[in-house]
Amino acid sequence: MFFRQFLLDDTACASYLFGCNSAGEFAVVDPHAELVDDYVALAEARGSQITAVLETHLQADHVSGLPDLVKRTGAVAYLPHGAGVEFEHRKLADGESLKLGNTVIEAVSTPGHAPAHHAYLVTDHRRGDEPWMVLTGDALLVGAAGRPDLHARGESTVEEMAGQLYDSITERILTLPDDLLIYPSHYSGSVCGAGLSGHAASTVGFERRNNHALEQTRDAFVAGLIDEIPPPPEQQAEIVAANRAGQRLAPSA
Repeated sequence: MFFRQFLLDDTACASYLFGCNSAGEFAVVDPHAELVDDYVALAEARGSQITAVLETHLQADHVSGLPDLVKRTGAVAYLPHGAGVEFEHRKLADGESLKLGNTVIEAVSTPGHAPAHHAYLVTDHRRGDEPWMVLTGDALLVGAAGRPDLHARGESTVEEMAGQLYDSITERILTLPDDLLIYPSHYSGSVCGAGLSGHAASTVGFERRNNHALEQTRDAFVAGLIDEIPPPPEQQAEIVAANRAGQRLAPSA
């Protein structure tokens, strides 16, 4: 399996290009609009085609590169069921899998940062039959947890979202094997969580033992997460609207 992590320091966003080089099929997860040329160029350099573009959730802090990638490559767009976007895409349900040659991506429902949020378990069957890594999006971050307020609307309060996030992390992610690699969608400098590490990778076991946000009861986690919410992203409403419609951000007047 070919795998590359892209780090964009301007927004402290991490995105991922990976897949089966033998089959010539790659996926991009949580693409950033500014890096579309880089994803395409690297896939072409490896002699492979980007056939799938996935979001862990509807992004609120940066403009997604998904629409541009789909347009340029003909890839299929995948989002969690219930993401509420207004463009053509494939809705992934909890437990549903996507196969790219020897590489298999399995959706794991992890709501809390957003009502519709997936982590993605990645297995390379050329190496083994068990998952090798999990892309955790904005749920479990290295040294922290995602913020619960950006998508708290209508039926769910910020407190309820924080509780959902605790359940998602403890029941869906931390129950995975200790040696499973964790790759989040943000690192230190992002407004999507407080106390993030500058190291954008970890393991399930290391976070279980050393992530201070998780060394608490559910109630204490909820209270602490809400107490430490960072300032909102700039142009949050405009970014969400653009990503929901599958468009670029409209220029400022």
